[in-house]
Amino acid sequence: MRNTVAGMTTLLADPDADQDFSTAWNAWHEAHEAQRADTHGFLAVTGLYWLDQNPTPIDGIPGRWSTSEAGPVVELETTESLIVDGQQVTGHFAFGMLAERTGRTAFSNDIAIEVAKRGGHDIVRPRDPQNRLRTHYRGTPTFAPDASWAIEARYEPFETPRQVTVGAAVEGLQHVYEAPGVVTFDVDGSPLSLTVFNGHAPGTLLALLTDATSGVTTYAANRSVSIEAPAVDGRVTVDFNRATNLPCAYTDFATCPLPPAENRLAIAIEAGEKTPLERA
Repeated sequence: MRNTVAGMTTLLADPDADQDFSTAWNAWHEAHEAQRADTHGFLAVTGLYWLDQNPTPIDGIPGRWSTSEAGPVVELETTESLIVDGQQVTGHFAFGMLAERTGRTAFSNDIAIEVAKRGGHDIVRPRDPQNRLRTHYRGTPTFAPDASWAIEARYEPFETPRQVTVGAAVEGLQHVYEAPGVVTFDVDGSPLSLTVFNGHAPGTLLALLTDATSGVTTYAANRSVSIEAPAVDGRVTVDFNRATNLPCAYTDFATCPLPPAENRLAIAIEAGEKTPLERA
């Protein structure tokens, strides 16, 4: 098996180490699948609604929805109510100004109503546990775990973090992310790099990418890889076995970002999640 450190290739031939690697990967994959199929996860989304200043009803949930200087607003009839932050709300309710990539959740019985800002626009996405995409989900196919795709790399921070604008799964929409640096690595002697964004946890990193498998065995638009915080000397591990699909691989009601141009790799990364059965 191949494990590549910047400029150096080593061989892994320890069966016990390989077994431990596969066991850890299987545990991670099962947990990731459970999260994806959560009651109110992305597979439960039934629609994507872009709010404007005109109060508009949305199928399956109470109220008429709009956006305003006070952020997203819902107008509820006298017979209607929602639960927000554990409290029942009625009549006119303003969710407040939302920052990009943040949101709030309202509930109507078993339906969770995501109220969020994406690409500078306020949106509503109902999430119904009985949505067919969720109830009929069969799991996501993957490549077999292969320790040679857990590649040692080096994190190289930019002198100043850069604002990077990328496209989105929704035509005409753009996302802006802060990129603190790049990770560099070799695969079979070929030097490669990925621009990375800040990850979900402080200090961690996130890479969006495509490669030569994209549109063939993996989802065409994007995959993502989470990277643990770099060591003091900049060493990191990019484990492509944990390359995952974004929500847009499963549903048209997602606003997922596309990779920056420099993250479109020419090599075939035969690791991680493949094209979902729903899109195959």
